[in-house]
Amino acid sequence: MNPNQAKLLKEVMAADFTLIDLNLYLNTHPYDQNTIMLFYNCAQRARMLRNEYERLYGPLTAQSTPYKCPWQWINSPWPWE
Repeated sequence: MNPNQAKLLKEVMAADFTLIDLNLYLNTHPYDQNTIMLFYNCAQRARMLRNEYERLYGPLTAQSTPYKCPWQWINSPWPWE
């Protein structure tokens, strides 16, 4: 994995972690409008980072593998390789 790929993958993981953390907070504070807005802004950023990573380096999950035959997920290096 090249340094740019590793950096972008870390950004994706950090964005996903932020979403999980905000989701847990919102489970106990469902009326916090500021956090709801922050959650949706962070979700948009996480989608953008994930799309950028997948555009450059391939799918991060089997769900984002192109729907083609033969099955493409197994052919590329997996994100942790």
